[in-house]
Amino acid sequence: MSWFAAPQPLLPDLIARHGKWRGARTALIAGQRRLTWAQLERATAQIANGLAAAGLAPGERIAVLMDNSLEFALLLFGVLRSGCVAVPLNVSISDAAVAGMIDDAAARAVFASGAHCARIDALAAASSRVRAALRFAHGGPGPPWQELGPWSTAQAATPPQAVIRADDVCNIIYSSGTTGLPKGIVHSHGCRLNWALELALVLRYRSDCVTLCSLGLFSNISWVAMLATVVVGGTIVIMPRFEAAAAAALIESEGITHGTFVPLQLERLLALEEFAGHRLDSLDTVMCCGSPLPLTVKREFPRRTGAKLIELYGLTEGVCTILAPEDFAAKTASVGKPFLGTDLRIIGEDDRELPPAATGEIVGLSALLMHGYHGRDEASREATWTDSAGTRWLRTGDLGYLDAEGFLYIVDRKKDMILSGSQNVYPADIEQVMREHPDVADVAVVGAPSRKWGETPVAVVVPKAGCTPDRDALMQWTNQRLGRQQRIADVVWRDSLPRNANGKILKRELRAVLAATEY
Repeated sequence: MSWFAAPQPLLPDLIARHGKWRGARTALIAGQRRLTWAQLERATAQIANGLAAAGLAPGERIAVLMDNSLEFALLLFGVLRSGCVAVPLNVSISDAAVAGMIDDAAARAVFASGAHCARIDALAAASSRVRAALRFAHGGPGPPWQELGPWSTAQAATPPQAVIRADDVCNIIYSSGTTGLPKGIVHSHGCRLNWALELALVLRYRSDCVTLCSLGLFSNISWVAMLATVVVGGTIVIMPRFEAAAAAALIESEGITHGTFVPLQLERLLALEEFAGHRLDSLDTVMCCGSPLPLTVKREFPRRTGAKLIELYGLTEGVCTILAPEDFAAKTASVGKPFLGTDLRIIGEDDRELPPAATGEIVGLSALLMHGYHGRDEASREATWTDSAGTRWLRTGDLGYLDAEGFLYIVDRKKDMILSGSQNVYPADIEQVMREHPDVADVAVVGAPSRKWGETPVAVVVPKAGCTPDRDALMQWTNQRLGRQQRIADVVWRDSLPRNANGKILKRELRAVLAATEY
C-alpha cells in the first residue's frame, strides 16, 4: 500500500497551479492585451463558474464559433475547467455545416463573435437545437445574446467545483472533411493531457517559450501549440489571422520561440523580401504539419532563419510521427518516426502487415488516440484495424511505407489514389514533379473518368503570377518525367485551389468539377 496517492493533474489542474506558482509570468498575449497566469486562472475560473450558474453541467457540449481573440482562448480553457465539452467550429465552413455540427454535438450553448452571431440567429429557424441553445457573444448584437465580458466578470472567481476525471470527454473537434463528411473526433481529458505532455517534449517546448498561434483556435494544430505551452507554463501569443509580414513583425517584437504552422504559411514567410526587414533569430523550434511540406521549404526555412524545423505527420484522431531536425539532411523526403509510445504498421489490402519498402495503409497505436467519432460507431469501426492479439489500431487512410531504418514516407491519401487501368497511381508523385516547373505556382492532381482506363490523372494548375504557360507544352514536359501509367491526360487552369482553413486542398471539390468530363 502506498502512503501517498496524489492523482495525476489534468489540464484544468495545471492551469490552476500555474496561477498559484507562476502567477506573475505572462500567459496570454493578443495585440496590446496581456494576461498573467494569475489573471488567466481567475478569468477561466469565472467562465467555468458562469457556465455552472447557467445550468450547464459537466459533460454538456458548448459550441464555439469565434474569430481568434484573447476571449476565444480564455473561453476554451474556461470550458475545460468547467467539465463541459468544448466544440470549436471552423469559422470558414458553410452555415449549413455549422448547424449540422451543433445538431450533431447536441450543443446546449453557443458562443460566437461579431458577424458569426448573425449566422447563428439565421440558423435558429431551421434548427431546433440552435434555437434552444443559450447564446453568449463577444461583440454581439444584444439580446438574446449575453455579452461574454460583462457576463464572465460578474461570476465568482473561486475554484470551480467540477470533478473532472481522465476518462471524461474534453472536446469534440470536427475533421477537416477533405475526403468526406466531417466527423466529430472525441478526446478525453486524459488523452489531451497525453497530447500536451508528449508533444511538449518532442517539439522541445520549455518554460520560457513564447508560442505563436496564427491558425484558427478551432484547429487541432492550434490546440497542440496551446496545450504544449500550458504544460510548461509558457506564453501564448494569438494572431487574429495570419498575414506573413505581420507574423514576421510579431516574431521579432514578442521574441517568438515556438509555433505551429502549415506549409502554406512557411512558404509565404519565405517569400517575404528578406523577411520584410524583420529579425527572426528568436525562433527556436517550429513545427509544420497539416499537408505535405515541400522539399524546398524543408531545406530553406531552417537555413534562412536558424530555427530548428520539425515536420509532424499526424491526425487529430491521434497518430503522429516527427522528422526531427537532426534527421532532415539524411531523410529529407521522410516524415520521420513515431515518438514515445506510438507504434506504426503498414498493412496491405488483405489487412496483413507488409514488410519494409512495401506501400500500404498506415495504421497506428498510441496514448493520443481518440475515444472514437461522436455518435458514429460505424465510422469508428471502419477506422479500426485489429491485429492478431486483438489490439485495435487506427486506420489513417493514408498510404505510405517504412524504410529499412523505420522512417515513414507518405505516398498519398488512400481516397485520393487513382486506379487507372488496374494500376495504382499516386497523385502526390505527379504533383511533386509538376511543382518543379518554373511556371507552376500550385497544383493538384485528381482522377477523372476515362473511357479506356476507368480513371486517368488530370492536373489542376495555378500558374505563377505573370506566366501564361502553354497547356500542351506543360503536359509534354510533365509526361516526359513520369512513368507511362502516371501520365496526365489534361491540364485545367485555376486562379486558386480550394483549401480548408489549415491549407489542405479539397480534392473532392475538384473531382466533382471534373466528374462531368470523360477522357
